[in-house]
Amino acid sequence: MKSMIKRRLGLAGLVFAGAMLGSALTGSVMAYQGHMWNALHAEQNAVSQLNMAVADKAGHRVNAMNLLNQAITETRAGITAGAQ
Repeated sequence: MKSMIKRRLGLAGLVFAGAMLGSALTGSVMAYQGHMWNALHAEQNAVSQLNMAVADKAGHRVNAMNLLNQAITETRAGITAGAQ
């Protein structure tokens, strides 16, 4: 069982290394965007939660939603800039 897991991990590492080497040889760089995508999903989730919240918050809920929408726009722009 352990040797099978080791083989699979070794194969996965080999595939990843091959992809990185292939990318380097073609002159393109694979940019890791995982944190940006996680942030985008968190921002979208926050907007969804605020939409479900009771509206009477002296305008603060609406302000938070507006700021989150700005953050979503900036995060998407950052993802696009990082992919170039």
